[in-house]
Amino acid sequence: MAKEEKKDSKSRFGEILLEYGIITHDQLKKALRRQAQVGGHVGSILEEMCFLDEDSLLSFLSKQLNVPPISLFRTRIEPSVLNLVSFEKVKKFRVLPVKEAGGKVSLAMVNPNDISAIQDVEFAVGRRVEPIVTPSYQIDKAIAFFDKSGYGSDTFDGEQLRAGITPVEAVSVPDVYSLLRKVLDDKATDLHITVGVPPSLRIDNDIKRLPMSALTPDQVKEMCYGVLSEEQKEIFHRDNEIDFAVTLSDAGRFRVNVYKQRNSFTLAARLIVDEIPSLAELALPAWLSEFALKRQGFILITGPSGHGKTTTMSVLIDIINSRRRANIITIEDPIEYLHKHKKSNVNQREIGPDTTSFAVGLKHIFRQNPDVIVIGEMRDAESIAVALTAAETGHLVLSTMHTLNSTTAIDRIIDIFPGLQQHQVRMQFADSFLLVLSQRLIPKKGGQGRIVAVERLINTHRTRSFIRGNK
Repeated sequence: MAKEEKKDSKSRFGEILLEYGIITHDQLKKALRRQAQVGGHVGSILEEMCFLDEDSLLSFLSKQLNVPPISLFRTRIEPSVLNLVSFEKVKKFRVLPVKEAGGKVSLAMVNPNDISAIQDVEFAVGRRVEPIVTPSYQIDKAIAFFDKSGYGSDTFDGEQLRAGITPVEAVSVPDVYSLLRKVLDDKATDLHITVGVPPSLRIDNDIKRLPMSALTPDQVKEMCYGVLSEEQKEIFHRDNEIDFAVTLSDAGRFRVNVYKQRNSFTLAARLIVDEIPSLAELALPAWLSEFALKRQGFILITGPSGHGKTTTMSVLIDIINSRRRANIITIEDPIEYLHKHKKSNVNQREIGPDTTSFAVGLKHIFRQNPDVIVIGEMRDAESIAVALTAAETGHLVLSTMHTLNSTTAIDRIIDIFPGLQQHQVRMQFADSFLLVLSQRLIPKKGGQGRIVAVERLINTHRTRSFIRGNK
């Protein structure tokens, strides 16, 4: 309901401009079409598209919201005023302090009716806030300017923003590789690029938008094509999605997925740390190394997506690689952590370049003389069947699965098979599994960062009996 009211409000504003003859039907139609693509306020879009001059926009915003207007393009702000409000709050609320006088702070706002923002700033500065309306795109440009040039150290001159205005048709496409480097710089884990909003980073499991303009369909398409090879483009056009990895010499390795949504391109990239961490660095229990060094059996790591299963599995592989002379064969989609040969030989195979699927890659794996078999993710009955057979016949098998806890993982493995096979699979799993480790990343006390919490299910006489008896 709130969304409908917001949309109606934006439409009414356009209709008011139309009624007063400020814009034409065709101009409003084009602006609304662009608004549907990139979001934002219709008045700001009309001015960006040169359908509405700045003074007319400011006048209408002031009348509609019943507060004074301000153009940031014609404003100078001293550092002492800027430093009244932290840059974090400027970005969070899309506001900017512009003047201090008479115990009041004049605050340029996109939404002067945002009471929570006003109260938050008043509490922070210890003064009464006087809201002033400014176009949304001017605030966005100011935030982008401060993000690049620094905030609060020098006098802000709005003419610098005006000089940087580019016609909408000529807006440059953000560089994907620069955004990937920003993931590392901002201690983020993921980059999200989608139509209608600025590029976003995932920091401490929260999505945080960068202070940039919302992306258009053409921009996102060009950004996605910029990281795809010709062969990958063919796969993407065939399947409408593709997984692959990107390596930057100065930023590390990323797992990337490009896919379609609402007939537009979208990109998600996750940072893969170059150096494989230790158990201690991840706050994982030391007893895990005992299981990694077993010669035979099945280790399954479970948990929700994005909670570190692949990282944990890579740590176990590195323990084996560092302390045992073995032939390790992995099948991954895609390869995330690159393992150097230490005491073991590590042969990493990727779905696509090296084999067509997990099932096909596992079909002939016993002819490759493995001691350790690593299956990136359990997805189908064929892969699970090979994993159980391998664990029974003298191999150590490691894999992951998306489930909420250890017992759910066992049910998932058994239920994926037809009813007549389930008893046999239950017996195989009960005899061959070493450990089912369920993990989840939870916020640290105080909310800064996350730490891993684990649940373990170990193969004991009692657990074997429960699994065999379907209890």
